[in-house]
Amino acid sequence: MLSQIKKDLQQLGSPEKAAFLCRFFKTGKGQYGEGDVFMGITMPEIREIVKKYPTLTIEEWTELLHSPFHEFRMAALIGLMKRFQKSKKDETAQHIIFEIYLSNLDYINNWDLVDVTCRDIIGAYLLNKDRGILYDLAQRPHLWAQRVAIVSTWYFISRNQFSDTIRIAEILLTHTHDLIHKAVGWMLREVGKRDELVLEEFLDTHVKQMPRTALRYAIERFPESKRKYYLTL
Repeated sequence: MLSQIKKDLQQLGSPEKAAFLCRFFKTGKGQYGEGDVFMGITMPEIREIVKKYPTLTIEEWTELLHSPFHEFRMAALIGLMKRFQKSKKDETAQHIIFEIYLSNLDYINNWDLVDVTCRDIIGAYLLNKDRGILYDLAQRPHLWAQRVAIVSTWYFISRNQFSDTIRIAEILLTHTHDLIHKAVGWMLREVGKRDELVLEEFLDTHVKQMPRTALRYAIERFPESKRKYYLTL
């Protein structure tokens, strides 16, 4: 089964798309995606292939996650996410997938891999549990662990729980990487969609410390007058 899903994915590869994706996901020397290898497969294509393999085991998805090909790793993460979602009554299976995710962050090594999957694995698993691991991740010197920490709180936001997003945003506020600035601003904007006063309270406290990218993402949905107000503080 594992060899067959690899064949199915390989058949969809496009050298032209691969070249574009290498540029888009910054795989050049010194860039955040340095050394990653793309086959040129689109997200809709990956999702369709994953649907064909509902019986692939957790172990097989994990093996696929160790592939050098970016799209194989995306397929593996989506496969694990679907297994997690189907295992609502199987706490053991969900715990295994949660642990696999956290122990393989070196393979979950670009923003799309994180953003598509961490909310519905890490965030979902921690909803009714101690969330201390997110604070540990936020303070690791590991870009993708830090992005997982903040984006996973999206699951809590969707249930009107904002405190972890706010606290982790504060931890990451002085981060130096643009990908963290974007993630922090994005999650703050998600908070604002549900409770604008919570977002404004955060901004009123921290606006002068916020990187401009994070601020612009956070205030994107505000009326122009309010955006201008925060941008001039």
